[in-house]
Formats: sequence, structure tokens, C-alpha cells
Amino acid sequence: MDPDSGYPLPLAGELLRLHDPDQKLADHPAPSQMLAAELQQEQLEVITHPHSSLSGLAAEIRAGRAYADSLARMTGARIAALATSPLPATPTATRNVRYDALMEKFALTAREQLTCGYHVHVSVGSDEEGVAVLDRIRSWLPPLIALSSNSPFWNGTDSGYASFRTQAWNRWSTAGPTDVFGSAKAYYSLVEALSGTGVVTSPDFDARLSVRHPTVEIRVADVCLDARDAALIAALVRALVETAAREWEAGHPPDMVPAAILRQAAWRASRWGSEGELLHPVTHRPATARNVADALHGHVREALEDTGDASYVAEALQRILGQGTGAGRQRQAFERNRRLSDVVKLATGLTHQESADYSSLDNPLLEGDMETTGPSPDLAAVSV
Repeated sequence: MDPDSGYPLPLAGELLRLHDPDQKLADHPAPSQMLAAELQQEQLEVITHPHSSLSGLAAEIRAGRAYADSLARMTGARIAALATSPLPATPTATRNVRYDALMEKFALTAREQLTCGYHVHVSVGSDEEGVAVLDRIRSWLPPLIALSSNSPFWNGTDSGYASFRTQAWNRWSTAGPTDVFGSAKAYYSLVEALSGTGVVTSPDFDARLSVRHPTVEIRVADVCLDARDAALIAALVRALVETAAREWEAGHPPDMVPAAILRQAAWRASRWGSEGELLHPVTHRPATARNVADALHGHVREALEDTGDASYVAEALQRILGQGTGAGRQRQAFERNRRLSDVVKLATGLTHQESADYSSLDNPLLEGDMETTGPSPDLAAVSV
């Protein structure tokens, strides 16, 4: 982002040329392969290594942001963890064979797609376990949209949504929730059938089996303005995966709620974030955000206790329900002087914990490893 005007800058290629896998930048040494290109030059993908402790993941998320920002500063720019640009922008496409084909096929949908999501990978033991997990977490994903919501502005105006990124993303042909698969064979049969249409080569489901790693990939969240929120989403995702795997092992069937109902849940989460009525993940009827958060917390409590994440998640949920998400912080910044550039400046400060509005990060979770009661599935995060 331009630090003065707040407009997005097409600098990803330049930052990747400056990328320092040999760790010559003493202030912010970077693990190799931490950064990658994305569809637009105004985006940068920041990738963590797998972690078994949430504290390690949280530390690497902060380090990745700091490192990317150190590169941006070399060009006179800054990095901001925004899921959409508050100011209007005409994105500049990244040129390679894959992205050229996307631009040609999807036209305006691809040309306008300047959004940044937050993907969490969690390790699974097999494709069968992975698909069983996908079948059992479906109803619990919309609350993650609400808790991560960080994209109220679109093309220079308030969209009215807490996560307009979700609305923009759902223009893609396979985006959104899925019906229950029932088996890995059924999952791969659908993927093959979709590929056979000639429209897509890989599905953009809300949650899917990774094509590169032995993980399930949860893809519904906005990139989080506050790194603590990113840690919360990762903890909840891992707990959802572990809870679903245990349900499968115990022979508990998945909720057969249709994907069409889950789309309504995602819409409510996108519209209201943590400040309005959502759909309850069990009853699929309107409920307050607090009631939905309590249901989510209760559903995964045992898994959170086993990984040592329970106290952090409880505190983080209360903070978000009390103070709001990135969407609310952005709107508050705009209301002060009615300037979208102020939104970007605040977002930049919050991304890097520079703002006076950023409360203390003093929390044992973010300072050192936690004790756990047993093996924990590995976590990895990708902000794109």
C-alpha cells in the first residue's frame, strides 16, 4: 500500500525479487519459501511452516508480516493485512501461464479479484479421514467468516458487509460450501467431474483436501487485521478438524444439512460479522453471534483442552465479541475523519502492532510453547 494515499501498489514482483532466502536482512530473517506471487501484483502470499504448537504458528505469522513489510519499505510502500482494498483499485495481473489462462477464461471476475483470504492447513492421516472431516465441519465454517471479517469496503465505498471478500470470492464457479461426500472416492469423483467440464482444474470449495500436502485446507476466513485473530482462527480450525476426526472414528454421522442452507449461513456471517444474527450451526436458525460463538467453543472444547489452546481461545473470543473484528476497526477509523486513507494507515499499524489502538500482546501463548496432553495435528497458515 502507498503509506500516504492508501492506494494499493502493484509491487509483488519487485518484493519477490528482493526476497532474501539467505537471510541477509538481519532485522527480519525469513524462512525460505515464505513469500509467493498471487493473481494480482497488489497481493503477496505469506506462508508459514507446519507447527504443532499455536505459539509457534503465531510467532511465524508475526514474523512473516514483519519480513514482508521490510521488503515493502525498500520500495517506499507498506504491507497491510486487508482482505479488500478500502480505496478503489484497478488490479495489475501477475503474468504467468496459469494466471494468463484464468484471466482469459474468467474475464471480469478474475480482473476484479483483489481479495486476500486466510487459509489454514491441518494434517490428517488419510484421504478417508480428510473427507470425513470435510463432511463434519461444514456447519461450523460460517462462524469463522464472522470472526475473521475484515473487508467492509469495496471500490471506495462501505459495502454494508463485514466480509465483502466472501461475496466477491463467491463469484467463482466452485466457491462455497459442499454437500456431504461420504467417502474419498465420492470426493475425487466430483473433483474429476468438475475438471471434465473444462471450467476448472481444481475446486475452490470452502474446505478441501490439499492437492500438495496431506492436509485438509480450510479457506473461508478473511486475512485477519490483528495477528491474534489469525491465531484464534487457526486454533479453532485445528480443533474443528480434530473434533470431526474423533466423531468419524466413533461412528457419529455428519449433519446432512444441504449446502444451500450453509450458503445462507455464510451470507449472514459475511453480512454481519460478529455484530449481528448468524445461523446457529446445529439448529440452522437465526441466533446471536455470542450464542453461535458459545456453541462453536463448546463443540471443540475437548480438542482445545488437549492441545493447550482452551484458555487462549476463550479469551480471544471474548475480545472479539466485545471489541469487534477488523471490519469494525476499519469502519471506526473511517468515521473519525471520513477518509479511507486513514483506514489504510490504521490497518497498517494494526498489522504490525504499531498503532496506539493495538492493545497489549502480553499472553503466554504468543511468547512460548504450550504444554499439551497429547500429539497435536500440525498447523500451517497461508495469507493470500
